[in-house]
Amino acid sequence: MVTSRVQRKILGVIPARFGSTRFPGKALALIDSRTMLQHVYERVSMARYLQNVIIATDDTRICHEARRFGARVMMTREDHLSGTDRVAEVASAFEDTELVVNIQGDEPLIDPDAIDTVVMPLLEEPAILMATLKKRIEDPREIADPNVVKVVTDRFENAVYFSRATIPYARNGDLPTAYFKHIGLYVYRRDFLLRYAGLPVGPLEQTERLEQLRALENGFKIRVVETDYESFGIDTPDDLKRVQALISAGREAVRNG
Repeated sequence: MVTSRVQRKILGVIPARFGSTRFPGKALALIDSRTMLQHVYERVSMARYLQNVIIATDDTRICHEARRFGARVMMTREDHLSGTDRVAEVASAFEDTELVVNIQGDEPLIDPDAIDTVVMPLLEEPAILMATLKKRIEDPREIADPNVVKVVTDRFENAVYFSRATIPYARNGDLPTAYFKHIGLYVYRRDFLLRYAGLPVGPLEQTERLEQLRALENGFKIRVVETDYESFGIDTPDDLKRVQALISAGREAVRNG
C-alpha cells in the first residue's frame, strides 16, 4: 500500500514544445473545443500517485495556454536537446521530490492508470532507478515498422535493448511468442534523472535516435512493465483526426449505452 508520504513526493512533468517538424503548434491544436495540451494535462492529473503536475515549456504561447486552463507551468531554457533535459531542469527545482514522471505532451488519450503502473516498481523496489512500459504488439504490420520502437527484456523484466528494427530477429523463420513495442512513458528517481541528463550520448543512441539507450550504454538498468495501454501519439494532422474520431466514438458509445 502506497503511503501519503510517498505520494507527496511524486512529480509529473509534461514537456511541451511549439515547434514540430511534421506538425508545428500541435500542442495548441483543438480537439473537441480544448487544446491537446489541456486534454493531456487533465488526464495526467487523474493519476493517483502524482501530487504535482507541471507543464514545462520554452514557448510563451504554450505558457499562456497552460495558465488559461489553470495548469502549473514552468518556463525552461530554449537550448534543451530533448524532453528529458527539460524535465530534469524542472525536477532540479523540486528538491523534496523522490520520483519524477516524464509524460509525453502529445498523447491526449493518455491513461492515468498507465502512469500509476510505471510508478509502482520504484515504490516497491528502492534499487530501481528508472522504469518504462511495453505493450504486446497485436498488429503484425508494426513489427517491421521503424516508427514503432520495439523492446526486448530479460527474465527480470529489465530492458536488454530498444530498437526501431525487428527484435528479436527470427533467424529460422519461427516467430517468437510475442513482440513488444515501447510506450514512451518514464519514471526516474530524481537524483538519477539529474545525473542522467548529463550522461554522454553513445553511438547506439545516435544511430537509433532513441534517447533511452543512453541509460543502457552507460550501464544502467531500465525496468520495463507490461501494460494494455495503447499509445496514441499525435505527430501529424492526420493523427489528430484519428484521435478526434476516437473521442467522438467514445462519447457516442456512452450516449447509447
